[in-house]
Amino acid sequence: MTVSVMVVDDHPMWRDGVARDLTEHGFDVRATASDAGAAVRIAGAVRPDVVLMDLNLGQTSGVDATREIVAALPLTKVLVLSASGEHSDVLEAVKAGASGYLLKSASARELVEAVERTAAGNPVFTAGLAGLVLGEYRRIADAADTANDADAATGSPPPPRLTERETDVLRLVAKGLSARQIAERLVLSHRTVENHVQSTLHKLQLHNRVELARYAIEHGLDED
Repeated sequence: MTVSVMVVDDHPMWRDGVARDLTEHGFDVRATASDAGAAVRIAGAVRPDVVLMDLNLGQTSGVDATREIVAALPLTKVLVLSASGEHSDVLEAVKAGASGYLLKSASARELVEAVERTAAGNPVFTAGLAGLVLGEYRRIADAADTANDADAATGSPPPPRLTERETDVLRLVAKGLSARQIAERLVLSHRTVENHVQSTLHKLQLHNRVELARYAIEHGLDED
């Protein structure tokens, strides 16, 4: 099935160039936008599989647009494509719901592969940035330990129960493996892995694999 894409960037030449490259590689580029407001409005109309989102969009940032799109369109993934490699920008984008973060210095081939992986539900990050995000999740998990202990003491309801196989899949998601790699590791079909992922997302009331990896790390499931 052809992956549909929307490109958001305030630089016309860059925006049109990315759209052209993706079209040449077989993607269905349904729309482009130059600012955050238009991005949210047009995304709601064309409902692309993936939105390529720049962060610097003038008065309203791409982070805000990402947050609105993810909230309104749960089936649409946002992949940030930015010139900024600042740690704060990366973390803010992920916290807003972005499925990945790619620098504009990426090659055309890297961009194509990143869009394909994002559409498949896999988190994608420029080399070095994945470790930053996972490190931040670990820091948050450590800070939450005391709160979790307090919840247990006050009788808060336990987290949803996952099956043994769902837990196995979740551990490997936390380690950054793709669905295909997980299928090979567990000797399962790709479809079965995807079913386990979707079931786990539903049980935990999460939206994407980035949030799933964060949950796994917070609960120590990324440790051997």
